[in-house]
Amino acid sequence: MPSAPPLAAHVNLVFAWLWILMGFLTGALLGTGFQRSEWLGGYDSLRRRLYRLGHISFFGLATMNLLFYFTVQTLAAPGPVVPAASWLFVIGGISMPLCCLVMAHAERMKPLFVVPVTSLITAAALTLWEVART
Repeated sequence: MPSAPPLAAHVNLVFAWLWILMGFLTGALLGTGFQRSEWLGGYDSLRRRLYRLGHISFFGLATMNLLFYFTVQTLAAPGPVVPAASWLFVIGGISMPLCCLVMAHAERMKPLFVVPVTSLITAAALTLWEVART
């Protein structure tokens, strides 16, 4: 029987449900203007696309955090990389919608995307390492 998930993994469970709620709330907020064709510069505008990406990232990254939580539950003896992966998934989850929002208003801030991308790639690699070693 696997041991209880580390506290860090529990953070991912709470974070996942918070991000699902944020996805619903941002969807409701964005839904107030989507029917106007010129809203946020029109359907094909970069600003509108980044708002949509930020909104959907709440759900996608909530899912990744849930998957991480359940993956850690299957590990017989979670190793020392689990807390780092846990927090990197949270950092990626927080920084992705923030980067989308910032870049929607300041295109020159595109380099900020290195934060969520690097965090999430590293978190996934550490999780794969942990899963493969058991």
